[in-house]
Amino acid sequence: MPSPYRAIFTAPGSKGFSAAGFFGRMPLSMMGIGIVTMVSQLTGRYGLAGALSATLAMSAAAVGPQISRLVDRHGQARVLRPATLVSVAAVTGLLICAQQKAPDWTLFVFAAAAGCVPSVGSMIRARWAEIYRGSPRALHTAYSWESIVDEVCFIFGPIISIGLSTAWFPEAGPLLAAVFLLVGVFWLTAQRATEPVPHPREHHTGGSALRSPGLQVLVATFVATGAIFGAVDVVTVAFADEQGHKAAASLVLAVYALGSCLAGAVFGLLHLKGPASRRWLVGVCAMAVSMIPLQLAGNLPFLAVALFVAGLSIAPTMVTTMALVEAHVPRTKLTEGMTWTSTGLAVGVALGSSAAGWVVDASGADAGYVVPAVSGAIAALVAFLGYRRLAKPVPTREGQRERDYEDGAQHMA
Repeated sequence: MPSPYRAIFTAPGSKGFSAAGFFGRMPLSMMGIGIVTMVSQLTGRYGLAGALSATLAMSAAAVGPQISRLVDRHGQARVLRPATLVSVAAVTGLLICAQQKAPDWTLFVFAAAAGCVPSVGSMIRARWAEIYRGSPRALHTAYSWESIVDEVCFIFGPIISIGLSTAWFPEAGPLLAAVFLLVGVFWLTAQRATEPVPHPREHHTGGSALRSPGLQVLVATFVATGAIFGAVDVVTVAFADEQGHKAAASLVLAVYALGSCLAGAVFGLLHLKGPASRRWLVGVCAMAVSMIPLQLAGNLPFLAVALFVAGLSIAPTMVTTMALVEAHVPRTKLTEGMTWTSTGLAVGVALGSSAAGWVVDASGADAGYVVPAVSGAIAALVAFLGYRRLAKPVPTREGQRERDYEDGAQHMA
């Protein structure tokens, strides 16, 4: 491991909570595809499978920020454990109903309840932010490391989920995802020494973190960015199927995640200068431009190379986004603010996958790559229009209250 990454793990407890976060985040890449695989195997109804996966994603997008808002107020341990138990119980109900061929409406009820899942990635990043609050260089490396972990989850998660459900029994993929969530969250919340301490109740004023103009730009851009990811997944599977090698789709998509993983690893080693908002704008535009070569893909090897190159801009953009969230959201709402970006991505993935599926059905897989190209153009446009909001963080009354509180605490010390 390069020295900057070794350095961030010298902080007491950092290895433990990062490892717990890895397990807690695996369901993010396993649950949706696991449900699709399970339901399609048990019923042969891909429409139902896709609708249940979308229900889960939209429920998580709606509930996730509210869970994180409670975490900012009451702490991770008090909120994450009951939320996780609800989600795991709902997944269990979904698996039983699917196996017993219960009415469709029961599947949708449990899929919606399973969306009561915490954004574990936001919880881990909040711990890093607490440890390295006064060290932007170390925090940049920590955020880069967490982006690498995200991509590793997305490389191996779908392969594990699909593999277990097809080789063992249909419910195996979602079942293991639920076990990962339970183990990861309870292991994380047992580590109280690194848990961010909630600020006094009087600091939690001003409503949702989404009232921040800068965060609004980030979330809106991430909706379009998520549409890129959702569309690329669907169209790549369809393209591989048309080429007669559907099983190769998972490998091609793994190459996409690998490009992001490697870029994130390198990005964490860089000593960056200049405003983060400018780097973010360049990253979003690079993601948009990287969708153009996909229109020329005539075979799977070319597509794999094009997606690898496209993946290089993902992790650096995500890392910079988290730095901007920290700059534009009061620390009392930091976990919620980070979760809103994940929510934007989740909504975008659902919209992009739906739009791509419609285009593929109507015009074929080749035409389907127009969807991520258009999504990228929209993301770049929103980023350009909102860039001024991100150039200078806007001081808030909550932020000033935090500084007064910390100054007072230091004076008392």
